[in-house]
Amino acid sequence: MKRYNENEINELANILKNDGVISVPTDTVYGLCARVNSLKAYEKLVAIKNRPSNKSFPVMCLNEKQIKNIAIVNENAEKLIHAFMPGPITLVLKKRPEAFSYINNAGLRTSNELAVRMAPLKVLEDLIQKTESPIFLTSANISGESTCNSLDEIEKVFPNLDGILEGDVLLGESSTIIYCISDEIKIQRQGPISIEEIMKVLKNS
Repeated sequence: MKRYNENEINELANILKNDGVISVPTDTVYGLCARVNSLKAYEKLVAIKNRPSNKSFPVMCLNEKQIKNIAIVNENAEKLIHAFMPGPITLVLKKRPEAFSYINNAGLRTSNELAVRMAPLKVLEDLIQKTESPIFLTSANISGESTCNSLDEIEKVFPNLDGILEGDVLLGESSTIIYCISDEIKIQRQGPISIEEIMKVLKNS
C-alpha cells in the first residue's frame, strides 16, 4: 500500500471521500480512520479492525462547532473543551439523533453515547477539512490486541488499508477519556491529562 506524506493530504482526503480507510499518526498513538458520513466506510473500518458490532468508534472533529453538530455539549463538557482541546482528551457525550444515525452508534448497540476528540495536529485538521466530514478515529490495532508502534507494523497487520500517512506519534499514550453526559464526571480511562487537572478546571471555572 502507498505511504503518503503531509504534502499529499488532498490524495488522502479523496481516499476518505471514496469510503476508504487509512492510517494516521496522532498525538497519542497510531490510528485508523474513515469518514463518518458513510455506512460503507464505517463497515469497512469495522471489518479491518475486527471490531465487535456493539462497540462504537471515537470521532475526531475539526473544532467545537463540528463537535456540537454531532453531540450534545453540556456546561462541564464545554469547560473541558475550552481547557484541553485540542489535546489528548476524549469526551463521552450524548450523540445528536440526526448524526450519522445509519449505525445507531454501532450496529447492535442501542446507547446514544459518543466519544469525541478535536484534531490535535495541523495535518489532521487539514485532513478533516478537506474530507468535509468528521472522521472515525480508532487506535491502530485489531480489537483486543496491542496498538501498532510503527508504519511497518501497520502494513503487516492491516494489509487492506487504502493508504498510510507518514509521521511519528508524540506521546505514545492513549488519551484521557471523560464521561460527560451526566453532571457527575467520570474518568473512563487514565491518560496524559490527570483527574486533578480535570477537577481543577471544573471547580475553578
